[in-house]
Amino acid sequence: MNDIASSEAIVQGRHLPRGFDEGCDVIVVGSGAGGAVVAAHLAEAGHRVLVLEEGPYYKPDEYGSFRPTETMRRMWREAGAFTALGLGDTPIIGLTVGRCVGGSSVLTGGVCFRIPSEVHDVWASELGMPELAEKELEAAYLDVERRVQVREVPAEERSRSTQKFVDGAAKLGIPMHPLRRNTHQCEGNGRCNFGCPKQAKLSVDRTYLPSALERGARIVSDALVERILVEGGRAVGVEGRILGGKYGTPSHRFRIRARYVVVACGTLHTPLLLMASGIRHAELGRGITLHPALRVSATFDERLNGWDGAMQSVYTHHFAHEGIALTGVYVPTNLLAAALPGIGAEHRRYVREIPHLGVFGAMVHDEGGGQVRLHPFGGREPVLTYRMAPRDLVRLRRSVTLLCEIAFAGGAREVYPPIFGLPPIRSMDDARRIEEMPLDARRIECIASHPLGSARMGNEPRRGVTSTSGQVYGVEGLYVADGSVLPTSIGVNSQVPIMTMATRIAWGLRERV
Repeated sequence: MNDIASSEAIVQGRHLPRGFDEGCDVIVVGSGAGGAVVAAHLAEAGHRVLVLEEGPYYKPDEYGSFRPTETMRRMWREAGAFTALGLGDTPIIGLTVGRCVGGSSVLTGGVCFRIPSEVHDVWASELGMPELAEKELEAAYLDVERRVQVREVPAEERSRSTQKFVDGAAKLGIPMHPLRRNTHQCEGNGRCNFGCPKQAKLSVDRTYLPSALERGARIVSDALVERILVEGGRAVGVEGRILGGKYGTPSHRFRIRARYVVVACGTLHTPLLLMASGIRHAELGRGITLHPALRVSATFDERLNGWDGAMQSVYTHHFAHEGIALTGVYVPTNLLAAALPGIGAEHRRYVREIPHLGVFGAMVHDEGGGQVRLHPFGGREPVLTYRMAPRDLVRLRRSVTLLCEIAFAGGAREVYPPIFGLPPIRSMDDARRIEEMPLDARRIECIASHPLGSARMGNEPRRGVTSTSGQVYGVEGLYVADGSVLPTSIGVNSQVPIMTMATRIAWGLRERV
């Protein structure tokens, strides 16, 4: 890369004195769970790979030293303020989306699930894509799990907060199981979403990207790709601008030509890049699923110090038939404090009780009512709207009741439901009444971390934006390899599913290149 004046494998674009014009075999746009996987496999096969990442680059020991709020400002998209705008009877949903080398993989809880068998069956049978049957992806699953060292969380890594909910669930006959995560020598610092301070989480910046770099791949951070170059119905490169200066404003232009272009910008931004490049499809940017989630906090008599232990260590799919998954979670205390009730002296009283606080979460397997659009005033961020299906809103409210019941069964003396304006509840009967009371859905404090499906695979052009190989219909040499290609909601954490699908796409592309 003659015009990139650096001997480093990772070039920080913001420090470049000028733009560049280069060539390579494969351009990968995005360095997260999809892009990193593709880059590694193709580089390992001997191809010249260039990865372009819009976000900044931080070394693991550097971001591991950040305070949680600093991580949000520097590495989360929109500093953690990105939201899905609820339409109709739908909460506003805050989204955790990474913007850095390594993408959201750096900021996940490390939870590793495979796509459920019944979802694979829908893809293979009902949607007519037998290539996506569970057995067809077995080799890819195994490859991913080996590379990121998926392991079961041992009981000794559970926090006492989590154990309280495990005990409560046991009294109600609800089985809990240990989660599997991509960690090595976890110390239980409880801040996986904010960059592990001990580099115990094996995100793609510590697994796939180093493998790609060792085999000659290059990464340019702060590189915003604005358009895919298409000539004669074939993708031949990309062009964009470096985000330099103090505030990351667009500066030097760059152009790169390649034989293949792989778009892995994520569910929210891949459609924008395809649209900006002249790609038109009725389903592009539509049908987005989010897995809406919430958490319930509860105060117990004894001191729990819930931050001492793995952030997530147990789960149950006991309510999967209702479209609900329950999972342990405990985020840093400053974020927990912001969600506690009261103002002034009352709020301070609740904050002082944080050492006694237990927390547990729930997630809904949604139908998919999201749509992403270009910003009407030309901003770089998309506008994401989401209309929750009535069935899913029932599930979300049911989740609150279930978590409250488990907390009380575990010995909680006071529970704080994630509903703005609702006072703390102090009995099981009060918890059950929440599900039936009149309630504006916009008062529910709702979050999500798994946007999927905005450029879905289909077995023919009218049913999907891409084929099952990941190639965009109608444009040769243009592939998508991120969460946007998943055909439906999957109901589980999306890290391993995205990596597995990207592995399958990369293996196919490796042979073509």
